[in-house]
Parts: sequence; structure tokens; C-alpha cells
Amino acid sequence: MSFTPRLLEDHINWRSSDVAEPARWTVALTESDTSELDRALGVAKARSNNLLDITRDDFPLDGLVSKLADVERELIDGRGFVRIASLDASRYSDDDLTMLYWGIGMHLGDPWPQNKYGHMMGDVTDQGKRRDDPTVRGNEIGLVGLDYHTDGSDLVGLMCLRRAKTGGLSCVANVVAIYSELVKTRPDLVEALYQPLPWDFRGEQPKGGPNFYTRSVFTEHDGRLFVRFVPQYIKASQRHPEAPRLSPLAVEALDAVSAMARDPQFNVYMELPPGSMQFINNYHVLHGRMAYEDDVANGYKRHLKRLWLATRYLKSRPENFANGAQGHWARNKSVSRIAAVGSAAE
Repeated sequence: MSFTPRLLEDHINWRSSDVAEPARWTVALTESDTSELDRALGVAKARSNNLLDITRDDFPLDGLVSKLADVERELIDGRGFVRIASLDASRYSDDDLTMLYWGIGMHLGDPWPQNKYGHMMGDVTDQGKRRDDPTVRGNEIGLVGLDYHTDGSDLVGLMCLRRAKTGGLSCVANVVAIYSELVKTRPDLVEALYQPLPWDFRGEQPKGGPNFYTRSVFTEHDGRLFVRFVPQYIKASQRHPEAPRLSPLAVEALDAVSAMARDPQFNVYMELPPGSMQFINNYHVLHGRMAYEDDVANGYKRHLKRLWLATRYLKSRPENFANGAQGHWARNKSVSRIAAVGSAAE
């Protein structure tokens, strides 16, 4: 049954010219903020060195709470992305940097499992996986660029432990503005992406379960737009004969969103130096990265830590967007522990 898609949240209409100045989307940490974080780190470490033991209450913040509340509002009701700059990475061990990042994350939301291993803290670095591996995920692939996509949670956070030798800029694109443009110019493509589409499970399905699941790219709920967009996973579903076939219109629609995300008017690039953090609303902002070069022999290997978070600010979401929608991922919660290469000093 066809329907006419409508504009949603079209106040979130920024273009690259609106966010060209990094100060617009960067929260600078003051000396007072850093001292507060140091105190919270001490409290957390006295409680446990295991991230999974540390709750928001175990990482007490005072003045920073209002800043982080502003960040959360900006992520859900504003432009949808924020950079927090920057912890002095040279002052901390990698474990302490990760604990600081975890503590800040706990004030923005509740942790969400990222894969079949139940990783609540993930590693984004070259893990020796090939791009053509049908089970590979983006955080495991090194060196190549990653096209625009969403992750599987309300919010995704990244913190840089190590830079690449060259390249590796992060990039974000306004998918709400892309949606609005398509509603006006190609509503047939928008309608195609409101339909349930098959997604490849990447080998991480429940034991004995199907190799694919279905969900739409665009969902309307309580007047809000919810987006899940990983075109590679949708197209990869076609390797399973039992998966529904993608229509030519659905493929055209996926390609149109990708092309528009790559259009400079819809995106912005940012540096993530060691100790800096990026948080993104997965429902409103697509993200990717540029290709990069490592030089492991000389201590250069790009390495970021990743959080998936369920925000407490968003009070209502579609049922299949809830934390734990892939319930089998949360049965054995754990922390990814890949050691970073080289020094955090720039």
C-alpha cells in the first residue's frame, strides 16, 4: 500500500556552510573540567578497573553535568553531532583515557552491545580483516575509506587513542536534510526506503536463526524521523537465496542517499586528535571516514575506542530501535581489549 511521505524534523536542515566553523560543533574542556574529570577518574578506579562495573554514579561529575546535558540535547534536537576537545592524551595511560571516555559516555547514555561478542567498549582499528569478507564489520577494516552509514544504536561515540600517519579524517552528513530534499524531489525513492528491506546479519545471527533480518531505512515515530542506513549490509543480503530480492527502485534509493551524503553541501569533515571524542545521533547523521595510511614500524596505527549508547533524553523510539533489539548480543557483555600501537603524543 503506497503512501505520500512527509517532511519530518525539517528544522534540522543544516548544510556544510552552516557548520564549516569547527567552533560551532566543538565543546572545549577547560582546566576546571579536566580537574573534575581527574577526580571522577580517581573515584571510578577506586571502585574497579573493569569498565563494566562503572556506572554513572561511579563517575561523579558536577559542573560538567550541565555541559553534557547540553551535548545530549544538541545530539537529539539539534545538529546531531558534537566533538569534545580534548583530553591531554600525553597525561594518561590508554586505560585511563578509556575510563575517562567511558565515564563521559555514561553521562550521555547507557551502553549498548556492539556485536556478537557483547562488546560494550569497542576498538576501531585495522584488525587484518579483508573488505570482501562477508562477515567483516567496519570497525575491523583498516586503511580504506568507509562510506556514509549509521551504526546500530541511538548514539555512537568515538575517542581517538592514536592518529594515522596520514589521512583518516572523520566525516558526517545530515541525513535529515537529505531525506527532506528527497521528499520534495523524489518521494518515490523515500517511499521505497520506508518499506522493510533485508539486511545481512554478517554471521552474527542467533544460533539456528536466519542469515538476514528485515527493517526499513526510514521510520516515522511520534513525529520524529528514525534512520538506519548501512547500504552495504542491505545489498549483502542478496547473497542469501532465501532473502527477499531488492527492487531496482530500492537499489536506486540506496544509491541516491549515498550520493547525496557524498555531496559537499550535506557533509563536513573533522580532525580527531588523540584525546578528542565525537558523539553522533545515529538517527539523524550519517558518518564515515577518509582512507588513511599507517606506519606501524614507526609507531603510527590509527586506533579509536567506540561506544554505542542508548540516550535517556529520547523518551520514545520504535520497538525495533530499542537497546537490546539484538538480544543475543547482550548475553555475554565484555570489553574489546586490542592494544594500541605507539605513543599518544602528537
